[in-house]
Amino acid sequence: MIAPLESTVTPLAVSRFPIADQAAAPPAKVKGRVLHVINGEHYSGAERVQDLLGLRLGEFGYEVAFCCVKPGKFPSQRRCQSVPLFELPMSSKVDLWTAWELSRQIVAGDYDLVHTHTPRTALVGRIASALAGVPMVHHVHSPTSRDCTASWSNWINSTTERMSLTAVAKLVCVSHALGKHMEGEGFSRDRIAVVPNGVPAADATRSSDLPQLPWQLGMVALFRPRKGLEVLLEAIAILRDKGLQVALKAVGPFETPEYEKSIRELSEKLGVESAVEWVGFVDDVNRQLRKMDLMILPSIFGEGLPMVVLEAMAAGVPNIATRIEGLPEAIRHGIDGLLAEPESAASLAQQIEAIMSGEFSWSSLRESALARHASLFSDRAMARGVSEVYDELLK
Repeated sequence: MIAPLESTVTPLAVSRFPIADQAAAPPAKVKGRVLHVINGEHYSGAERVQDLLGLRLGEFGYEVAFCCVKPGKFPSQRRCQSVPLFELPMSSKVDLWTAWELSRQIVAGDYDLVHTHTPRTALVGRIASALAGVPMVHHVHSPTSRDCTASWSNWINSTTERMSLTAVAKLVCVSHALGKHMEGEGFSRDRIAVVPNGVPAADATRSSDLPQLPWQLGMVALFRPRKGLEVLLEAIAILRDKGLQVALKAVGPFETPEYEKSIRELSEKLGVESAVEWVGFVDDVNRQLRKMDLMILPSIFGEGLPMVVLEAMAAGVPNIATRIEGLPEAIRHGIDGLLAEPESAASLAQQIEAIMSGEFSWSSLRESALARHASLFSDRAMARGVSEVYDELLK
């Protein structure tokens, strides 16, 4: 449902969903057909949202199909394999011929709505939806103007997105922070719906047994500069210098070989390389989460409502994340997890130590996280919220 999250303020990723959660309710009476236009080169946070919507929207009366304009991992990694998917590769970000081809697909498939997810797809989707005469919904997964460390790329993408969305029917923002961000970009509040991300219940949760030494920290991400892995490595060095026994399980691929090289060099320089297990990409993130005592997301900027934080909650693993954008909407400090200051290794180390020392009860954080996921952040709640946006536009 489209409902406000609690305001409690005073980020890949890289997984498939648990097989046990794939059984969906019988399809409801068809209310409309929706074409999701996506990039498709990765299978990380935004793509996992798209995958889950493909799995769940049928329960609320909507038939879904996908169009990939930058095909890559999504077609093969997605769980919603029964959902139709076709590819219209764009030769560049401004390949507008794709918009014409897309409009033909919209008409031929008798789609009632177009749903886009990136600046690239917003551009071609807006043109195609206008040519086909159907409304468009755009999903805001993270602040485009703060997506990476390259300011020129952020400017190009945010300008493209803003221009493409001038006449969009509805914006679906994954957090209230993103909703306010889009208001700041000039979009009226009545065109913005907040639908929090959601993930399935875990097929199995981490044992409730208290952590043993060394504490197993985990980070799951598509590793790139804004995720703050450098800060986490520095925090681990601080903790180990104090004699605290911690290790890190780093789950996920690196965005580029160059960035991986720089991170490996930093870990060696800090003397923590022996404490880090570089797991890489995995199909089953839940299995990795069950091996963690704490899930760490030290993002510097650019998060909406990260799927991995919700997956950790569902798996019974307390989160320590940074106090940026939508993260405090999921994690209540001292209740479901802890929040550190961004770009501060000292603050991050302090929060980790606070749980290790018993200042905050690991068991209480775990139980609260499990309950919070079940009540607010399920995959079906997310699909229901998106379907209510569709209902409003097609009524």
